[in-house]
Amino acid sequence: MGIKDIKLILTDVDGILTDGKVYMGIKEELVSFDIQDGIGHRLAIHGGLQVGWLSGRNSEPVAIRAGKLKVRHLYQGKLDKLSVARGLCAKLRIGLQETAYMGDDLIDIPLLSSVGFSATVPYGRPEVKKAVDHVTQAPAGEGAFREVVEKILKAQGKWKGAMAAFYRANRASASSSRGLD
Repeated sequence: MGIKDIKLILTDVDGILTDGKVYMGIKEELVSFDIQDGIGHRLAIHGGLQVGWLSGRNSEPVAIRAGKLKVRHLYQGKLDKLSVARGLCAKLRIGLQETAYMGDDLIDIPLLSSVGFSATVPYGRPEVKKAVDHVTQAPAGEGAFREVVEKILKAQGKWKGAMAAFYRANRASASSSRGLD
């Protein structure tokens, strides 16, 4: 099994979907997300992939962003990401070998080493880079997730269909006030 068998793509949040920085104010936390990764999420769904986010910490901005993107599988405050992924795979009736995972730090290595396809970002820890199948060209928080979604969908021959479905969905929602969030 490999990239062509992927049915679920899981990703760490901080350092993959964000640049890894958290800005703390007196009453709020600010985290930056890239629109390209949001579109990548939608392309994954249109291409038949399920998507989940696994974060070692709890963050209200992450929950808000996940809600806007309708992320069906969001897990926060989970340090044992491999156990979470095993539980989710059992629930979805798929194997870890049918799962892709993106992570950037030491906590991610057990899951990265157990899935069918793994990826990290250019500044991922050296130990992580040794454990993965792919290091993205795009930096964290700047389209790295989208890059991996495209790689998977192209390998599966689903890229053109996902783009067509994405365009159809955007035309259908164009009459409403809802944007790409």
